[in-house]
Amino acid sequence: MDSYVTGAVIRRLREERNMTQEELAQKICVSGKAVSKWETGRGLPDVSLLEPLAAALGISVAELFSGETVRNRNRSANMLKSRFYLCPVCGNVIRTIGEAAVSCCGIALPPLEAEEADAEHAIQAETAEDEYYVRVAHPMTKEHYITFLAAVSDQGMQFVKLYPEGGAEAYFRRSRVRALYACCSRHGLFRLDVRKTGGKA
Repeated sequence: MDSYVTGAVIRRLREERNMTQEELAQKICVSGKAVSKWETGRGLPDVSLLEPLAAALGISVAELFSGETVRNRNRSANMLKSRFYLCPVCGNVIRTIGEAAVSCCGIALPPLEAEEADAEHAIQAETAEDEYYVRVAHPMTKEHYITFLAAVSDQGMQFVKLYPEGGAEAYFRRSRVRALYACCSRHGLFRLDVRKTGGKA
């Protein structure tokens, strides 16, 4: 892991829940002295204690590492609030419906911020019966390429992972699609709102 849970994080999360060191210790079956050592930087919790510790503090293990509690306000699971995360180490793409604490390869990942597609990353969408033929005229080298294309509707998401030396193109069902996304390995996430353009970039 690039980072490990710190004593300052444990203390802050414990105090936010109005819990004493002894109360936290009882919940995870350790001594109060052990918790005191963690919080003062004289020791670290064993990896086997991370899940029980996170549960006792009412958060996920990923939140414990990041030191932040995630409050997902997207309670109705609105697909249009989907977020994308891209791991810079392995290239893994993760999608969530709303806010989340996401990590991969030991790295806490920030959500990709979508920009309006510019000339270099123009998302072209052509109507073909009940589908969109989506393409991006972009280099597809090992160093610089479009990593994925996605179509998001109010009912779900369609996703195509792309690879270097392939084509930056995909077909998506048109039904209720609101936005198309293309992710560049160097420049990030780009969006085309098909409601405004009728599918034409």
